[in-house]
Amino acid sequence: MTFAIKHCFDSVDNVCLITLSKGFLRQAFLFTRGGRNLYYVLLIFFGILGALARYSIELTLPTTPFPLATLFINLLGCFLLAFVVRFLIWLPRLSSKMVTAIGTGFVGSFTTFSTFALESSLLSRTDFLIATSYMIASLIGGLLACVLGYRLSKMLLIRFKEVLRHDH
Repeated sequence: MTFAIKHCFDSVDNVCLITLSKGFLRQAFLFTRGGRNLYYVLLIFFGILGALARYSIELTLPTTPFPLATLFINLLGCFLLAFVVRFLIWLPRLSSKMVTAIGTGFVGSFTTFSTFALESSLLSRTDFLIATSYMIASLIGGLLACVLGYRLSKMLLIRFKEVLRHDH
C-alpha cells in the first residue's frame, strides 16, 4: 500500500487530497487541513513507518544475550524525538499537529518502553550484571541521545538562519 499527500491548497477551503492506493485500487479522500481526520491519518501513517523501521532494524542487528537491538532503537528514538521537537517545530509551514504526528506516530511506534522493561525483568532473573548494564546504558544513553539530538538541531537551525539572512 502506498500513501501520499498529493495536494494541499491554501485557499479558502483549506483542503488536502490524500491518496491511498493498492495495486489497481485507488481511493481519494478529502480531509480538512488541520482537522482531526487528517491528524489521525498522519498519526497512523507515521506510526506504520515507525513500526516498519523498528522491525527492519530488529531483523538487521544480531541477536545477543545483551538486548542490543532494543537499546539501539530506543537510543535512536530519543535522539530523533529531541531533534524533531527542536528542529521541525521551527519550520514555518509545518503545523504543530504534524510535528506531534511525527513525534508520537513515528518515534512512538519506533521506540518501546514495554520491551525495555520486559527484557530488563527477564535479564535480571538470569544475568543481573547484563540487566543492570542494560538499564544504566538505556537511561544514561537515552538522556545523552536527547541532548545530542537537541544540540544538533539547534546547530542546524543557526546555520539555516544564517543562510536565510545572507540570501535576503
